[in-house]
Amino acid sequence: MQRSYFRLPLLLVLLGATLVALAQGNRYPMLDMISQKVIQKYQTSTCQQIVANKAAPPKDMEKRAVEMLRQDPQLRAQFLDKVAAPIVNKLFECGLIP
Repeated sequence: MQRSYFRLPLLLVLLGATLVALAQGNRYPMLDMISQKVIQKYQTSTCQQIVANKAAPPKDMEKRAVEMLRQDPQLRAQFLDKVAAPIVNKLFECGLIP
């Protein structure tokens, strides 16, 4: 159930996943841009919007982005290092995690 709270940021990552994949050797600058969009989306979303987005089914682009993060541990670590604290903080403020 808690995994579904991360659909919103993953959805945003998916929007940029194609750009990240196209950047090939220079993925990290694009990752920075995508991470900032994810963080901004969480910071500007209401708690009700976050809860509503968790029910949305994953899209194909989201699935591809998750697979890309699974295949590249360095990319995954960079992404999680950037987005984890702001997302968890927002979920805590919304009472979605203890």
